[in-house]
Amino acid sequence: MELISSAGADAAARAGSHVSALADGATASRLDGDRLFLQHGPINLVVYADGAARAVESAYRALIDAFPGWLGALVEELPRLRSPESARLAPPAGTIARRMTAAVRACTSGFATPMAAVAGAVADEAVAVLAARPGIERAYVNNGGDVALYLGPGARLSVGVVPSLREAAPRARVEIAYDSAVRGVATSGWQGRSHSLGIADAVTVLARSAALADAAATLIANAVDADHPGIRRVPARTLDEDSDLGDRLVTVAVPELDAETIGAALAAGARKAGALRDRDVIEGAALTVQGRWRVLDMPGLAAPAPEAPPARVHRSAMVAGTLA
Repeated sequence: MELISSAGADAAARAGSHVSALADGATASRLDGDRLFLQHGPINLVVYADGAARAVESAYRALIDAFPGWLGALVEELPRLRSPESARLAPPAGTIARRMTAAVRACTSGFATPMAAVAGAVADEAVAVLAARPGIERAYVNNGGDVALYLGPGARLSVGVVPSLREAAPRARVEIAYDSAVRGVATSGWQGRSHSLGIADAVTVLARSAALADAAATLIANAVDADHPGIRRVPARTLDEDSDLGDRLVTVAVPELDAETIGAALAAGARKAGALRDRDVIEGAALTVQGRWRVLDMPGLAAPAPEAPPARVHRSAMVAGTLA
C-alpha cells in the first residue's frame, strides 16, 4: 500500500482537482488515490474511505455537508476550550468540544487545556461521519498528522513513521488491524504546528481515539525535557497572543545536545508515557530526540530502514506522519 505523508496536507491541497466552495468559507477538493481534501481556516483534512463506490461517495457527501459548521462551533466555545481543564467547569456544548475535554481529562489532572486534543477530536468526528454510512470497510482522516481510523471486520491500515516533525519521509511502518484497540495516532514535538514545553523532535502515540492520542502526545512531548543553557524558550504569548499556554515557556531552539542530556530527556518522557500506558490511556509511544529513540515495549513495527531507529521500535512509534 502507498504511504501517505500526514505532514503534506498543504501540498496535497495544491495537487487537488477542482476546489468547491462550501458554506462559511470551507472548501473541498479531490486528491489522487480517491481521497478528499477539506479545508476551513486552520483545519486541513486528508480523507480516505474504502468500500463500494456508491458507499464512498455517500460517505464523502455526508462529510462535506457536515464539515462547514465545525470551525464556527469551536470558535463559539473558545474561551472554555482555552481554559485549563477542570471537573469544576461545565461541559462544553459541541460534540467535538466534548471529545476534546474528555480526552484531556483522561490524560491528566494537571494543567492542560482542551486545545491539546483539538486536531485529533476533529479527525475523530470526521471519521465517525464516514463510518456511519453503510458499506464503508475502512477509512482514515488525517488532520495535519493526527489520524483517526475506522476499520471494519478484516480490514487493516498501514501507518508509517518519521523520526522528526521536520521530516515527512517514513522510516518504518506498522499495520493496524481490525482487532487492534488502536483507532488514533498522533505526533507532537517542539517543531510541530503547536508549541511545546519540551525538546522532543517527535513523540508518536497510539490510542483508542485520535483525541486521546493527540492529548497524550502533547503531554509526553512536554515531558521530554532537560535543563541545558543552549535551549531557548520564550513565553507562548509572545509567539501567539491568543495561546492557551499563556506565559508558559515554549521551546523555540535546541542546540546539538550531548548523549547524557538526550538520555535524561528521553527518560523523563518515557516515564510520562509509561504512566499513561499503565492507566490504559494509550497503547504505546515512541519518543525521539536528535536521532535517539525511546519506545514502549510493544511488538508490531516493521523493520525500519538502516538509518532509522532500531528494529525494536514498535507500533506505538508509528504515527509521526504517514498512513496508507
